[in-house]
Amino acid sequence: MLNSILLALSITLMYSTPLVFGAMGGVISERAGVINLGIEGMMTIGAFTGATVGYYTSNPWLGFITAGLAGGLLALLHAIAAVSFKANQTVSGIAMNFLGLGLSLFLSRLFFQGATMTKPVTEKIPKIFGKINSKEHPILSLLNMDITVIIAFILMLTMWFVLYRTKWGLRIRSVGEHPAAADSLGISVSTIRYSCVILSGVFSGFGGAAMTLAVVSLYSATAISGQGFIALAAVIFGKWTPQGAYGACLVFGLSQALVVLMGGGKVQIPSQILSMLPYITTIVVLVLFVGRSVMPKADGIPYEKGTR
Repeated sequence: MLNSILLALSITLMYSTPLVFGAMGGVISERAGVINLGIEGMMTIGAFTGATVGYYTSNPWLGFITAGLAGGLLALLHAIAAVSFKANQTVSGIAMNFLGLGLSLFLSRLFFQGATMTKPVTEKIPKIFGKINSKEHPILSLLNMDITVIIAFILMLTMWFVLYRTKWGLRIRSVGEHPAAADSLGISVSTIRYSCVILSGVFSGFGGAAMTLAVVSLYSATAISGQGFIALAAVIFGKWTPQGAYGACLVFGLSQALVVLMGGGKVQIPSQILSMLPYITTIVVLVLFVGRSVMPKADGIPYEKGTR
């Protein structure tokens, strides 16, 4: 019984970690007043970059960092469109999704002899207890999670502290709620929004790398496959707070863990139905909770300096 619980916990944390990174990116962008529907694309380019750099350098941490940079660069394009040119943020975000996937496939063909997937990395992100023998330490092996699980948890705590206990966090929230009032106090709305959108991309890139350098060991066109959209649902379900989004990611991670656990159970359930479970959970959560969540008042509204 204990083994089953620990196994379910381990798989839940493993699958929820990429979502947590993406959701933290969504939270910080939207608290600053910029909708980021491009998290899927930013996670995708991060997944590809992490796997490619990890393969060629055999250094998973270098792959993890460059994945964040790649996500940040894609987010910079979204920031330029949304903040400087005041484009429709929904359209811009969707464009980032197509750009992230298209760019990843193009570069994959370029770096891997025409293949649309990378080769497996030789070194994955290490686990918290290192390489241990599962037969000698059966309990410890179930708790031997990837370090990205810890990093994601620390990121959530840091996000909470920054948003609710620091001056910069207060400025972010004020820009997301009432940018004109923030502007009248001398706060640069554009600078805050640019920095938050770029950080959103960096976190999303980390999420993509957490998938290809920890959960699986290579990038393919289906490596992310809707994870970014599920992370966005977690932002809404979590009411635009780091701790709420983290909890929502655990719920979605549990639904993915159930797919794995039920797939090997005694009751035979068609794999097509099991694979739909995370997405069904997302739809149900959005239908039940989206009407009760209150988004930042200026979220998605371009700011014209001098307007009230």
